[in-house]
Amino acid sequence: MRTRLYLLLALAAVTVLRNVAAAENIAHGVRVVVIDAGHGGGDPGAHYAGTYEKTLTLKVALKLGKLIEEGMPGVKVVYTRKTDKALAATKIADLQARADIANKAGGDLFISIHVNAARSTAARGVETLVMGESPKEQRYNENALFENNRDDLLDMSDERTAAIIRAYIQNLQFTYGEYSMALARCIQNNYLKDKRHSRGIKPQLLRVLYATDMPGVLTEIGFLSNAQEAAYLKSEKGQNEIARSLYRAVRDYSAYVLETRGAEEPEKNAAQRPEPAEKKNGTDSAAKPAGDGAGASASASGPKTENGGAGAKTPESKAAAKTRTAPPAAEKAQVHYAVQVMASVKRVPLTSSQFKTYRGKVREYASQGRFRYKYCVGEYRDRTAAQQRVREVRKVFPDAFVVCCREDEIVQ
Repeated sequence: MRTRLYLLLALAAVTVLRNVAAAENIAHGVRVVVIDAGHGGGDPGAHYAGTYEKTLTLKVALKLGKLIEEGMPGVKVVYTRKTDKALAATKIADLQARADIANKAGGDLFISIHVNAARSTAARGVETLVMGESPKEQRYNENALFENNRDDLLDMSDERTAAIIRAYIQNLQFTYGEYSMALARCIQNNYLKDKRHSRGIKPQLLRVLYATDMPGVLTEIGFLSNAQEAAYLKSEKGQNEIARSLYRAVRDYSAYVLETRGAEEPEKNAAQRPEPAEKKNGTDSAAKPAGDGAGASASASGPKTENGGAGAKTPESKAAAKTRTAPPAAEKAQVHYAVQVMASVKRVPLTSSQFKTYRGKVREYASQGRFRYKYCVGEYRDRTAAQQRVREVRKVFPDAFVVCCREDEIVQ
């Protein structure tokens, strides 16, 4: 009897170990997720009726991290803080310290969790912010986050600083900006599944996202100034639901990265094939130079992991992106502007229903990077005219933005 019991226990142990080993081998599109609980210590963030943002963000961050560790074996979770503390003496230094933790950890993903507040107690809902510059009319309604120190925003009053930041934002569209937007969509979609009121995805000039070298977002999980939402945010049930929404978003994003990586493999393999002899000998006079048009190699730019897949690492450093010079005047004279509504790793028919009311009205452009096919509306000689059109387009495509084009290519 005892021998039989030992055999059963041994069999059970082998089964458990096998399952653990199998779980560790599950493929994920991310390897390191950095979770940032906003504020902390002497910086309480938004506060209302005795409740502090820093407390709520930490609770949700810890719950989210636990869900990822349990549900996505092999994925490492890094926290910018696990206790009630500030990371530096000043707000600007604190935000940089959070980014430094993420960058040092080699994060593939950065999620900063915050809570909103507004002068109007009727303001409600969830929104997710990505790094970018929004027009004045697109900034927060109801003076959201009115109690916060606005040192969390980048100062664009200095002309030189503004030029560097705008150059970086323009380059971001060709690197991991697409991935940040994909993560933001995953988050907002999962909020909607839990019947939260969505305030959408918004670009903001946030220091912490500017300083992190990976796809990242800042998500506002509700309004502390709204009595109903405050009760939800303070409840164990509400915090668990928010953490689960974010966890599902990370999972969805991971699957998206894997799918995108898979779509890239055939193109990557094709790019690695040796050129025909006649091209090497220079007999193909019609061949375009490398990087010209849609035939550019997918590895020319775009977020890559160390293994060559999609993720946080980019072949071009952020420093290089921030110091990139503008194109020569001769090139500027040939450019026009359009409103981008979609980017894809594969060609999309111009009559596709994905373009909604702009079906048949879009134009395909080529660019370097993972999402090499860009789909745009309109053609304008100056950026101001395109910016006026983008307001209308955003009624159908909220994430639309202005791009600079030359012939059939997106240019920087």
